[in-house]
Amino acid sequence: MKKIALIAIIVLTAGFSATAQKTKKMKKVLFVVTSNDKLGNTGEKTGFWSEEFAAPYYELLDKGVEITIASPLGGQPPIDPKSADPSSATEDTKRFDADKTLQEKLKNTHKLSTINQKDYDAVFYPGGHGPLWDLVEDKSSIALIESFYTHNKPVAFVCHAPAVLKNVKVKGDYLVKGKKVTGFTNTEEEAVGLTKVVPFLLEDALTQNGAKFSKGENWQPYAVEDGLLITGQNPASSKLVAGKLLEQLK
Repeated sequence: MKKIALIAIIVLTAGFSATAQKTKKMKKVLFVVTSNDKLGNTGEKTGFWSEEFAAPYYELLDKGVEITIASPLGGQPPIDPKSADPSSATEDTKRFDADKTLQEKLKNTHKLSTINQKDYDAVFYPGGHGPLWDLVEDKSSIALIESFYTHNKPVAFVCHAPAVLKNVKVKGDYLVKGKKVTGFTNTEEEAVGLTKVVPFLLEDALTQNGAKFSKGENWQPYAVEDGLLITGQNPASSKLVAGKLLEQLK
């Protein structure tokens, strides 16, 4: 009996140890979304693009990553109404629409100014046109990206989100200088008819800051990785970016 009891204790101890180790190793990723719901002076609404949020969110969540969501104003961030249209639906956005837990989480996003990079292993920015008007100039966002990068943590962006790198500098130089990047292209912006609405063209701005901008075909998956910097071209590139981020987290 004593021998059996001893074996049971050893098995239980090993189980607790494995659980503790698993908990300790759980990766934490910060998602940063826009608080801006105005599409320039058009009178139309914008926000973050649901596919670019949902696809990476579930890709990471299903691999055991813990995700926190933050926005400049905190609380409920705006979703671009066009991305919620049934014609734009994917399996991930359908899951997103039915996910009551995530909907509640989105209603209570953390205020960006309260976030500390020390609490996370990486940061991810979904796109949509919204970030062009708030996150690009947001001092908390700029400082946060710099802090993640200088502490050797991955920084990932998709579609319009690479635009938030426009004002980010590391040691006096633009973070994107000499780096391989991609993002929503001039021709894709022209195709959606917003070239004269957006405050600047992402492709031009990053190129002017010294980035080595490359692109795939319009609307096709394309993502590039340069060290800790991961960028994706358009909504179709969301899972590619998430996959590259997962590899770095390993």
